[in-house]
Amino acid sequence: MSMEDEKLLKEAKTLSWEDRLLHKNWKVRYDANIDLAAVCGSISYSRDPRLREFGPFFRKMVVDANVPVQEKALDALIMFLKVADADVGRYAKEVCDAIVAKCLTRRPKTVEKAQEIFILWVELEAVDAFLDAMEKAIKAKVAKAVVAAIDVMFQALSEFGSKIVPLKRIIKMLPELFDHQDQNVRASSKGVTLELCRWIPMKPTFFEKMCDTRKKELAAELAKVTGSPRPSRKIRSEQDKEPGPEPKAMSEVSGSGPAEEAAADTPQERDEYELVDPVDILTPLEKTGFWAGVKATKWSERKEAVAELSKLALTKRIAPGYFTEVCLTLKKLITDVNVAVAVAAIQAIGNLCRGLRTNFSGNSRFMLPVLLEKLKQKKPTLMDALTQTLQAMYKYGCLNLVDIVEDIKTAVKNKVPLVRSLTLNWLTFCIESSNKAILLKRHKEYVPICMECLHDGTPDVRDAAISALVALAKLVGMRPLENSLERLDEVRRRKIYQMIYCGGGLPAAAVKTSSGSMPCSELNSLHPEQCLAYKKGTEEVQESSMEEITTGRPDFILENEEDTLEDLFAEEAHTDQHQHTIEEQTEQDEPAPKIKVTKWRRKPDDQDDQNADEAGKRKRPNVKIPTKKYARLDNKEIQGATHINKAK
Repeated sequence: MSMEDEKLLKEAKTLSWEDRLLHKNWKVRYDANIDLAAVCGSISYSRDPRLREFGPFFRKMVVDANVPVQEKALDALIMFLKVADADVGRYAKEVCDAIVAKCLTRRPKTVEKAQEIFILWVELEAVDAFLDAMEKAIKAKVAKAVVAAIDVMFQALSEFGSKIVPLKRIIKMLPELFDHQDQNVRASSKGVTLELCRWIPMKPTFFEKMCDTRKKELAAELAKVTGSPRPSRKIRSEQDKEPGPEPKAMSEVSGSGPAEEAAADTPQERDEYELVDPVDILTPLEKTGFWAGVKATKWSERKEAVAELSKLALTKRIAPGYFTEVCLTLKKLITDVNVAVAVAAIQAIGNLCRGLRTNFSGNSRFMLPVLLEKLKQKKPTLMDALTQTLQAMYKYGCLNLVDIVEDIKTAVKNKVPLVRSLTLNWLTFCIESSNKAILLKRHKEYVPICMECLHDGTPDVRDAAISALVALAKLVGMRPLENSLERLDEVRRRKIYQMIYCGGGLPAAAVKTSSGSMPCSELNSLHPEQCLAYKKGTEEVQESSMEEITTGRPDFILENEEDTLEDLFAEEAHTDQHQHTIEEQTEQDEPAPKIKVTKWRRKPDDQDDQNADEAGKRKRPNVKIPTKKYARLDNKEIQGATHINKAK
């Protein structure tokens, strides 16, 4: 470098960044880009005010006519984007358009840097600006630029996944690429098409726009694709988040069997609803004679009219419209005397829910009470249609937990037990389909409903209420239920604890403790407080809980002792010879430890008998038992009875 150049560069360092980066001398610009990259690399705080100063310069820097200067400008931009945050997305559109115009047709090294910049913009959540630039790039006259654009779209989709990169926008670009005159462009489009198919769980709609030859080629390639697609890269905002603690609900239950492993390997699926254009069904519905058919006197004509509506509603995405009159008609047909017509109407409602989704919310709330009331019917075809439609209403966003609470309260008070139990089953499905954030806000409205149903006279209703509480506890933890469960009797509390901590008694599961794990088969036999002790996982808590149970709950222990004595004296009553043997052995042997029976004795009441029946205790033997009061037995008789038990 000559003395003049050194002097020029030295003088230029006193200038502002803008003057240096846009200087008429390429050497000054070259040196300024190197310094800018170094400064950006030294910044560690994404909110540094210097980043806001540098942002507007890159639009002009990346289009520099001098190739070495342009490459250094791209290097500086890469360092800038690596340290910046999503706030710099305001510059994304101008910079991406400039790179598409001036960088994708340069030498390979420049193209690679340009592609890296596009990926960094996606990482900073400027996906719309990136795809806007790609739409312009695929229309370039130079095939080299088109191939580079396709390759970077493929990279963005494979690294960030379909949740970040919208598939619909890429799909719209494909037809133009399939018929491109350049062979390299067609080959690259084939690669991005295969990547799209990996992220779409169903057969893509764009297959219909391909020629038969290309369909066969893609089908052969898709057969070779194995494994589930997963994003390998996160956007910047997700990278900055610290991993939160594991949810408390059921995190202690370990049973890492096939079900959990399968859930971990589930691919990230994208609903086809997001990829297709809405279709109007109201206009063709008028032409089918629907309105005349639903008023016909013959049930077959009414059914055919509703079947036409169901067929049109099978469209994957229905255009929003005025469906109020249609829903009024369907509401009447739900109560039609002919079961086939009622089933067809219910199925049509389900199809409308799948096609309209949130646009069908108001109509869903309007028809929900009628559908819940219809649950009293026991015909299998009708029950299946009702179940599928009710689940579709919640699954596809037509209803939420706020919308259904009043209808649930009304339905669980219905005089027909089947309506009450099936309503609670549907509530369980809704809870399991919801996320934790929603349930944390709404659980106070549903816990009292389920707790009240635990005292229902029908076993199916009680079981359904328990299932709903268990589903709630699995998502939000036990804290919302603790106060309510304290008011329950031992039998119901035991059953709820066992279902929550053992997943309904599955043999593969186990509850983790500090000293290992306890199988659910053993936990099922424990008292509710013992379940909680093992749940907490410390030996001190376990020991204290055990001591409290054996000394602080006399009714529970005394009941077991009474049952044991009844069994012993039932055997004693079988034969006189057996009684003689008992007395001889009692005199010869050492006295056995005494059983303190009367310590906590109390007179049993009707409530105890009722609880015992509900607990499903084992039946007592059909043998006449002596009428002696157990608390008045003398020590000799008690010792003899205990010794027999040992001898056995």
